Amino acid sequence: MPVLKSIKERFAIEKPLEGIRISACLHITTETANLALVLKEAGADIILCASNPLSTQDDVAAALVEYGIATNAIKGEDEVTYYKHLNTALDHKPQLTVDDGADLVNTLHSKRSDLIQDVIGGTEETTTGVIRLRSLERAGKLRYPIIAVNDAQTKYLFDNRYGTGQSTIDGITRATNILWAGKKVVVCGYGWCGHGVALRARGLGAQVIVTEVEPVRALEAVMDGLQVMPLQEAAKIGDIFITVTGDKNVISKTHLELMKDKAILANSGHFNTEIDIPTLRAMTHSKRQIRAFVDEHTTNNGRYLYLLGEGRLINLAAAEGHPASVMDMSFANQALCLEYMAKNQGRFKAMVYPVPEVIDKQVAELKLSSMGVEIDCLTEEQKEYLSSWEEGT
Repeated sequence: MPVLKSIKERFAIEKPLEGIRISACLHITTETANLALVLKEAGADIILCASNPLSTQDDVAAALVEYGIATNAIKGEDEVTYYKHLNTALDHKPQLTVDDGADLVNTLHSKRSDLIQDVIGGTEETTTGVIRLRSLERAGKLRYPIIAVNDAQTKYLFDNRYGTGQSTIDGITRATNILWAGKKVVVCGYGWCGHGVALRARGLGAQVIVTEVEPVRALEAVMDGLQVMPLQEAAKIGDIFITVTGDKNVISKTHLELMKDKAILANSGHFNTEIDIPTLRAMTHSKRQIRAFVDEHTTNNGRYLYLLGEGRLINLAAAEGHPASVMDMSFANQALCLEYMAKNQGRFKAMVYPVPEVIDKQVAELKLSSMGVEIDCLTEEQKEYLSSWEEGT
């Protein structure tokens, strides 16, 4: 992760987060460990907890403790343990929060609001979390500023498209050992994550079908050469269903009843709400685990439906999440935005802010440099031309 490494070298000298308490709710992976070490090098007093019950790499959690970073996470933890760990992170009395899905922020606002007076600001890593935070802001209940790291171009264009695309396919492949070529793959949602999943599935020879509710995205999928149809129609013909919408009950009872025998269900959205799992259970006559992260549901009418990773993030449940080279940019944005928050505390309102353009561009420049790629610069004449209105045809 060369971009993070270069930031770490500067942070080690400048100590921009000296003495600041940070509580971070993130997927506990090797990439997250690198971010934590960078923040510690910056002088921060950091504590970690998991942002998903199945995404923790236990060896990483143990190693972080050896590095002196309190880490509260274990793969497969139940809901009670998950929130116990989250509250332990909040017991740290954070001045900055780092969240992935907004569970930490939500708990801070709903059950631990006495701690908010000490909070300078925070950052949010993922689409689902940003949606929740903007809802909190619209309701007039957001009580401190948060930067939507997810919305940086160097995050969503790369992490969401290339990272989610590759790691989702990787997770499903590891869990099932299926052959993708010739399969009808239904991608629910054609945002940047859906773009990536569709691109990778198509590259492996799958016939990709997209379902959408947004007309512009649906049109884009058509123009990208993909089939687009309502999920009710796709449910009848799909072999593999992958949800990446950030919404609830995208695959509902209506769709589950239409699916053919041996259909595979996977989710790569942040929460396990995209597939209506309670309804699937109600339709199930018997259930057994046939491989790690593969539950075979025998329905009351004798069909087999395969749910992967308990409906949780399949790329982190059954695989290792995004490649480090992608998370390098996402976590570089996190580190620089936390520095920005600390240096400018008191200047923000309780709002969701975009990543400053200067940070987004800095991350891109550092990434290009690490790849040995050089680009052109505008001449003074070109800058003047682009900033003027007088010169025309």
